[in-house]
Amino acid sequence: MDELAGGSWLGINEHGVVACILNRHGTLGPGFGKRSRGELVLEALDHADAIDAARAIADVEPSSYRPFNMFVADNRDAIWLAHRDESGPVTPMRVPEGVSMLTAHDLNDIEHSDRAKRYLPRFRAAPAPRPDTDEWSAWSMLMGASDHAGNTSANAAMNFRLDTGFGTSSSALIALPLPGQSAEPGSTSPAKPIFLFAAGSPDTNPYNPVEDLGPADGSDR
Repeated sequence: MDELAGGSWLGINEHGVVACILNRHGTLGPGFGKRSRGELVLEALDHADAIDAARAIADVEPSSYRPFNMFVADNRDAIWLAHRDESGPVTPMRVPEGVSMLTAHDLNDIEHSDRAKRYLPRFRAAPAPRPDTDEWSAWSMLMGASDHAGNTSANAAMNFRLDTGFGTSSSALIALPLPGQSAEPGSTSPAKPIFLFAAGSPDTNPYNPVEDLGPADGSDR
């Protein structure tokens, strides 16, 4: 929760819809006369389906918000939304199958994003997580990586801290179950999402499970 504006940057609801928002390059922080982008995460999480959530975000008044990137997904669909200019539209686009990276630039933009250029190939080459056996080691190691090979820009690191104190303040790993996946072999109870959260820099803080993910059947609490 954003304690200043009341919104959030990341969340998952009882239906298994995940929403995450990022500022576009050069738009860090609030803007005078603009609404908090964090409220868009709460708006998305009011929906039981990722496509419906993305449609709702695409219909917002663009001039009310500073530019942003947003990621919305459930266990069937993944969409990213780009609001590149305060006077332009909010454009939803499908996330392709496989490993993608979204930063303050466009999806998988290795031309403009130093972080994507350096780390997207590493994530693609790393062993995929196995959430069912709590095997995240390759990705958690990359999430905590601070080496940016002499590049003077912290934007080339996954995990960084500037002398001003600005830097990586938390990290999360989220896995959504396959449609129809059961909690255990032979069980009729559907599997729940897995949400692991590091409350600080992920190279020095462990990932702990966020337990309150709502009922697995998607019913209201």
